[in-house]
Amino acid sequence: MTGALSRQSPTSAPLTSPPTRPPFREIAGAYLSLCKPRIVELLLVSAVPTLFMASRGFPSLADFLVVVVGGTCAGASAGAFNCFIDRDIDQLMARTMNRPLARHQIGPRAALVFGTCLGVVSVGLFLALSHVLAAALTLCAIGYYALVYSLLLKRRTPQSTLWGGLCGSAPVLIAWATVTGSVSWTALCLFLVVFFWQPPHFWALAIKYQDDYARASIPVLPVVASTRRVLAESIVHSWLMVFSSVAVWPLAPTTPFYGVVSIALGGAFLIKVHSIHRAARQDRNPQTMGLFHGSIVYLTLLFASLAVDAVIRSYGS
Repeated sequence: MTGALSRQSPTSAPLTSPPTRPPFREIAGAYLSLCKPRIVELLLVSAVPTLFMASRGFPSLADFLVVVVGGTCAGASAGAFNCFIDRDIDQLMARTMNRPLARHQIGPRAALVFGTCLGVVSVGLFLALSHVLAAALTLCAIGYYALVYSLLLKRRTPQSTLWGGLCGSAPVLIAWATVTGSVSWTALCLFLVVFFWQPPHFWALAIKYQDDYARASIPVLPVVASTRRVLAESIVHSWLMVFSSVAVWPLAPTTPFYGVVSIALGGAFLIKVHSIHRAARQDRNPQTMGLFHGSIVYLTLLFASLAVDAVIRSYGS
C-alpha cells in the first residue's frame, strides 16, 4: 500500500468525477412547471363546459379531444413564452423565484424552442381537426399573451391585468368556434364573464404580493394604488361579471337551473368582495386570499353548471 502511494506524482491532478446530469424526473418536472399547469387548468375550466353549451349536450369525442389537447398545448406554450420573457424579474420575486428559468434548470433557448413547438402543435391540431377560426383564435391568444401582455403591457401599465385578460378569455371563443365554426352572442357573453372575472381574481393575489411586484418594478394596480381603490375597482368588475353571467340565461337560452345557480353564485361573490372592501375602508386587514380562492370556486361551479344545463336541455328536447 505504501509503495503504491509513493509511486503517485505529488503534482498530478486530482481525479474529479464528471458533472452529473439532473435526473429525468427533475428535468420533466422543470418543463412541466414551465407550462404553468395551474393556469392551463383554469383555461380548461371555462373551455370544456363551453363545448357542452355549444354542442347543446355532450360534445363529440373529436371536439373534446382537440379542445383539451390543443388548449393544453396553447396554454403551456403561452406559459413557456411568459417564463422566457419574465426570467429576469422572476428571480426578484419570492413568488416566482423557483420557476425553472429563474433557477437555471432550463436554458432560455430551450424554453423558447419548447414554447414554439407547443404553439405549433396546438395551432396545427385546431387547423387539422377543427376550424380555421379556432386555429386563428388560438394563434392570436398565444401571440397576444407573449408579445402584447408579457412584453408591452405588464411592465408599463397598471391596467395590464384587465387587457391581458383578453387572452385568458379566449378559450371560451376557441371552444365555441371548434363546435360551430363561428362566434355567437352567447359565446361573447361567456367571454365577458371570464374577462371581468380576471381583475378581481388576480388583484386579490397581487395585494398580498405587492411588495414582490414593487421589487421587480411591475406596476400592477396594488403597487400604484391604495388597497381601497383596488378593491373598489374589483367591485365594479365583479358586478359586470355577474351581470354577464346572468345575461347568458335568456340569451342562450338556458334552463332555470343555470339561472338560479348563476344568481346564487354571483350573489355570494358580490357579498364576499363587498365585505373585503368594507374591511379595507375600516382600516382592517382585508383577507384577499379568501377572494382569490373563492373566485376559482366561483368560475368552476358557474361553468360546470353550464355543462349540466346543456345536458339537461339535451334530454328535455
